[in-house]
Amino acid sequence: MPILECKALFKRYGSVQALKNVGLAIEPGHIVGLLGPNGSGKTTLIKLANGLLQPTSGEILIAGEKPSVATKKIVSYLPERIALPEHLTVKQLLGFFGDFYADFNREAAGHMLSQLQIAPDQPLKQLSKGTKEKVQLILVMSRAAKLYLLDEPIGGVDPATRDYILHTIISNYNPEASVIISTHLIADVESVLDEVVFLNRGEITLHESVDNIRQTHGKSVDALFREVFKCWEN
Repeated sequence: MPILECKALFKRYGSVQALKNVGLAIEPGHIVGLLGPNGSGKTTLIKLANGLLQPTSGEILIAGEKPSVATKKIVSYLPERIALPEHLTVKQLLGFFGDFYADFNREAAGHMLSQLQIAPDQPLKQLSKGTKEKVQLILVMSRAAKLYLLDEPIGGVDPATRDYILHTIISNYNPEASVIISTHLIADVESVLDEVVFLNRGEITLHESVDNIRQTHGKSVDALFREVFKCWEN
């Protein structure tokens, strides 16, 4: 059974068609790049999968169920922006996640924080933007979820931090789970991806394994993306 499945999925915001007739199946055990230019529908699809939005029509399923309180127990979501109470200390945030999610591994989270030399007694509001993003990712990746939805996890951080974040993703998720990474920094994430999904103006234009892309097209995912979406480049 797919961990994420979309069937004739449409989403409109007023007169704007954000997603159009999306059909998609993501099987367990894959790291998938959700790729497309700004405004292509990546964040909308992730929010639908997390139950933050409702489809205009069609269906989206998580392990065969519609997004709900029940599916939130197996989905770990990293939003594009910081979404944590900034008055809490890092240690309090670990306690909050531990109380809220039965699958949260407090020991693993504490180990990663120690590796990054992030003091647990610091309030979040005193940390830099990059450090806040690291804390949020650590919290998300310390769950034993079946599906991780990561919206621009490396968008605003330096290259060294990107490397650490990608290492954190691939070394901390359950190999039987799936990870969906929405990003426009393809060259940085390509080495960890098994599959890619190209979204263009709300429609899926390609869903293929990274190996097949290299064999069939004779180029990297990044090079293919630049070719397909060159009209979007500034």
